[in-house]
Amino acid sequence: MLRYIAWALAALYLLVVGLWPAALAPVLLACDGLAAVIAAVPPSVLLLAVAVVWLKRKPAPAKPATA
Repeated sequence: MLRYIAWALAALYLLVVGLWPAALAPVLLACDGLAAVIAAVPPSVLLLAVAVVWLKRKPAPAKPATA
């Protein structure tokens, strides 16, 4: 029984090691593309976009409780 478990673990290890780089490649390409787009945009435009989003989504001030 132990031999079957060892063979199954060895097969699982080889499957994970063999498929992991192929499965990770699209994610890394997407991250590289996003980094290229962010690098192409000037920092002042990025800061302006962050400020606009923050002002649009900031929480509303709490209304004072009335008795």
